[in-house]
Amino acid sequence: MSQMNQSGFSPAIVASQTQLNRRTLLRGAGLAMGLPLLEAMTPLSRSVFASTPDVADVASPVRMAFLFVPNGVIMPKWRCEGAGDQWELSPTLSSLAAVKSKLNIISGLAHDNGEGKQDGAGDHARAAATFLTSARPLKTSSRVKLGVSVDQIAATQLSGKTRMPSIELGLTPSRGAGSCDSGYSCAYSSNISWRSETQPMAKETIPRLAFERMFGSGDAHLRRETNLVRQSILDVVAEDARRLMTKVGDTDRRKLDEYFSGIREVELRIQRTEEQDEQALPDIDVPYGRVDSFKEHARLMLDLMAIGFQTDTTRVATFMLDNAGGNRSYVDVGVKEAHHGLSHHREQAETVAKIEKIDKYLVEQYAYFLEKLDSIKEPGGSILDNSMILYGSGLSDGNRHRHNDLPILLAGGAGGRIRTNRHVVCKDDTPMGNLFLSMLDHMGTPADSIGDSTGRLVEL
Repeated sequence: MSQMNQSGFSPAIVASQTQLNRRTLLRGAGLAMGLPLLEAMTPLSRSVFASTPDVADVASPVRMAFLFVPNGVIMPKWRCEGAGDQWELSPTLSSLAAVKSKLNIISGLAHDNGEGKQDGAGDHARAAATFLTSARPLKTSSRVKLGVSVDQIAATQLSGKTRMPSIELGLTPSRGAGSCDSGYSCAYSSNISWRSETQPMAKETIPRLAFERMFGSGDAHLRRETNLVRQSILDVVAEDARRLMTKVGDTDRRKLDEYFSGIREVELRIQRTEEQDEQALPDIDVPYGRVDSFKEHARLMLDLMAIGFQTDTTRVATFMLDNAGGNRSYVDVGVKEAHHGLSHHREQAETVAKIEKIDKYLVEQYAYFLEKLDSIKEPGGSILDNSMILYGSGLSDGNRHRHNDLPILLAGGAGGRIRTNRHVVCKDDTPMGNLFLSMLDHMGTPADSIGDSTGRLVEL
């Protein structure tokens, strides 16, 4: 834990009664809590909305997040009518109406390295492996080899600017050993974020552990011994928070009240989820059988990502709604059968209709996240305005295992760098790596190439 001065207040806070450092943390008993952007965090001689480069960099950093869904989608219900500025949301994307003006749907992108070629079967593993790397995975159940993913290229260059270079989340635990798809290591199916050619970034699937990872500091063993992980972080940092409230103006106090209320609500939801899980342990059908369990789990993780962006704890995040080839059942929308099994629908109308329900339901979780980010205002608009939030799958047609014309959405304007409210139609089989290179440019973390990229995505 950082050293306190005689008043008991963190040095970063008492350094000035009128100005706070953007990286100010509330601390207490081995825990640390980031803060949203406050007016008191900008120089007095400049407006919080100043457009000078140094202020803009501190006030409104660009963030990126990637949401992965398995098994492809029903493309006829995904595809939108029109192109450019003249386009309409498709039935599958209808829940995005509230944020359509801040959205781009991108057609024509492909992952050529996801195709079978000489390696044959294993399309689901390759779909996840290529999703953010654009690289071809080595077909093996043990000695994995792939490539660095776009999120980790950015995270490496941003290291030191935030408490966490990146955060990797999911809903289904990872498997690192064994074969999960036709001779491909489970590491390929379970991860979309790769630090190096041989090292995936393990994702966190338990909301409380994700919460503690974001806010914890100091000796993890000490925290466990004192049972602080079961205390509200707001209670632990209460004294620091009270002192902060005396140092800021009315506008900042209102913003902090809203922020603290949001943190408390997330904590209570995590607690309720844990209690429900404990009560349900004897029932082996509970993991996917309880109504709203998937939805609450997903939205807790999405809320934690939003907090991470709001407090500048991290600017890079990945989220797997399920592992590649995932067999989750979505009873919330009346689909009891396993997702992967249904994806091989053979054009049977009844089965296709069930997949359409799943596709629409998953997009609704994306819409929830976008609206959440758009509700958090900051210089330059909202967090969504200053972000790039990608949603999609490494397969288009799950029935035929197609890796071209991928279903890809990109929300947010990257701080004004991307023009939104468009259907961006790319040349057929444009490498998805080209999109990644453009996104990295907008993050201020450029790269020469990624996977099979051939250049920037000029259409964007």
